[in-house]
Amino acid sequence: MKSDIEIAQAATPQPITAIAATLGIPEHALQPYGRTKAKVSLDFVQALLASKERANGKLVLVTAISPTPAGEGKTTTTVGLGDALNHIGKQTVVCLREPSLGPVFGMKGGAAGGGRAQVVPMEDINLHFTGDFSAIALANNLLAAMVDNHIHHGNELGFDLRRVTWRRVMDMNDRALRDTTVGLGGPANGFPREDGFDIVVASEVMAIFCLATSLADLKQRLGNIVCGSTREGHPIRARDLKAQGAMTALLKDALAPNLVQTLEHTPAFIHGGPFANIAHGCNSVLATKTALKLADYVVTEAGFGADLGAEKFIDIKCRKSGLRPDAVVLVATIRALKFHGGVEVKDLATPDPAALERGIANLERHVNNIRNHFGLSCVVAINQRSEDSDAEIDLLMKKLAHHGAKVVLARHWAEGGAGAADLAREVVRLCEVPGDFKFVYDDSETLWEKMKAIATQIYGAADIAAETKVRAQITRLQAEGYGHYPVCVAKTQYSFSTDPLLRGAPSGHVIQIREVRLAAGAEFVVMICGDIMTMPGLPKVPSACNIDVGDDGRITGLF
Repeated sequence: MKSDIEIAQAATPQPITAIAATLGIPEHALQPYGRTKAKVSLDFVQALLASKERANGKLVLVTAISPTPAGEGKTTTTVGLGDALNHIGKQTVVCLREPSLGPVFGMKGGAAGGGRAQVVPMEDINLHFTGDFSAIALANNLLAAMVDNHIHHGNELGFDLRRVTWRRVMDMNDRALRDTTVGLGGPANGFPREDGFDIVVASEVMAIFCLATSLADLKQRLGNIVCGSTREGHPIRARDLKAQGAMTALLKDALAPNLVQTLEHTPAFIHGGPFANIAHGCNSVLATKTALKLADYVVTEAGFGADLGAEKFIDIKCRKSGLRPDAVVLVATIRALKFHGGVEVKDLATPDPAALERGIANLERHVNNIRNHFGLSCVVAINQRSEDSDAEIDLLMKKLAHHGAKVVLARHWAEGGAGAADLAREVVRLCEVPGDFKFVYDDSETLWEKMKAIATQIYGAADIAAETKVRAQITRLQAEGYGHYPVCVAKTQYSFSTDPLLRGAPSGHVIQIREVRLAAGAEFVVMICGDIMTMPGLPKVPSACNIDVGDDGRITGLF
C-alpha cells in the first residue's frame, strides 16, 4: 500500500491557470507560486464579492465526532466529497485550513487529506506553502517587539509590566517556550518581565486574518488588539503604538486566498489555519465567500469534533460573516467509535459490536447537537475501512435510524470521488431541505451565560466553574463593554469534558475555566478550560524523526 506522500508524488497536477479557468478566474488575477499553486488577487476577490450577478452556491460543513488516535478522516472526507460532487456533475470548490508545522512535525500529521482524496502539491501545503503562517508570525512578533521597545524608551503609554498580555509566537511545538523571561542582560536589553510563546495558530493575528473581509477591515482589527494595560487598568491597543500599519503591510499579500487542486483536479482554496481546540478553527471568511461566488457547492471543514469546530463555525464565523451552512456532514469511523466504547488502539481491528454500541453515544450527541442546537440537516459519513464488519455496520445503521440522520458509507480514501458518490447525492438532497439555523446563545447574553450555554447544551456538562480571580476578570470584561462578544472555548479536543481520557459522551461534569483572554481585534473572548496548552509539546517520538530528503531532493516520511 502506497503512503499518502507517494500517492501525491505520483499525481500529475494540472497547471493552476487551468484550474482557475474552470472557475472563471482570469490569468491576470493570479499571483503564481510556481506551476501548481497561486494566490487569487484581492482586487479580483473584492470585485467578485461586490458583484450581484451571481448568487452564492450551497455551503456544506464537514465536521466529525470527538477525535481519537484511531483517526476519523475529516479532511480526507472534505476532499473526497468535493471530488464526489464534481463526479456527479456539480461544480464544486473545496475550502480547507492551512496545516501548521507544529502537528506536521509532532504527532497529528498534516491537513492535506489522504489516500486518493488529497490536495496537491501535498509537500508544499504541509510545509511552507505560500508563506502565510510566516507572515502572521512576523506581524504578531513585530507587535511584541514594539511593546518592549516602547517600554524601554520611556513607557509613555504607561504599560504595567505585570499586565503585558501580548505573547510571542512560533509555528512549532516547543514546550520550553511556554513561559519565559525577557529583557535579561542589563539596561541595554530592556526591562525584565515574564513572557511566553504560543503556537502561530493560537495568535489573535491568525483569528483576525481568518475573519477579516478586506485590507481595511484587517488593519482596523489589528489596531484594536489589546496588548496590555496601565496600572489603572486602562487598555493599551496596537493602534496606540502605531503598529497596525506595519502589521498590515506584512499581511497584505498573505490575505489573498490560496488556490490549489485535489488529485482529481477539483479547485481548492486553502487559507488560514487556527486550531479549533485553542482558537476558532475555520478557514478564512474571504476564501469561503470567494468560493461561494464561483461554484454551485462549497465544501468546507471545521477543526476537530463538532463540539469545538462546528460550534465555533456557527457561533463565531457564521455570526460575524453572515454565512449559513445548507447541510452538515458528520464524519466517523467504526474504529474510532469502538475506541470511544473502550477498546484500545491495538485491538480496534477486531470486530466488537458491544464496544461499538457503547461508542455510538459520542456520535449520537454530535448528531443531536447539529440537528437540535444548530438547527441543521445532517448526514453521517462513515469513512469505511476494509476491516469494518457487516455486523458492525448494520448495528450503526439501526442505532442512528431514529435520529433522522442517514448513515452513508464512503470509500473515497481508496477510490477517490467515485467512492463517495452516494454521500454526494445525499448532500445534494439535504441542501434542498429547509433548515432552522440557530446560534447556541444570543449576543445579549452575558459572557458567563454564553459559556454556560455551550457547556451544558453542547458538552453535556452540569455547570461551569472558575476561581474567584477568573470570575472577576470575566465580570470586568463584561463591564468594560465586551459582553456582546462571542465566546471561543479552548479545551481538549478528545472529550466533551476537559479530561482527554474521558471517552464517549460523558455528562454531569463541570467545565473549569482556568484562564480568560480578550481578543479585541478578532472580537471574541477566549475561555481556556482544563489543562489545554496554547503552545503544544512534541511527543516522545515526533513525526519529524521519520521525515527525510533523498539525494534527489525527494521528501519521504511526510505521512
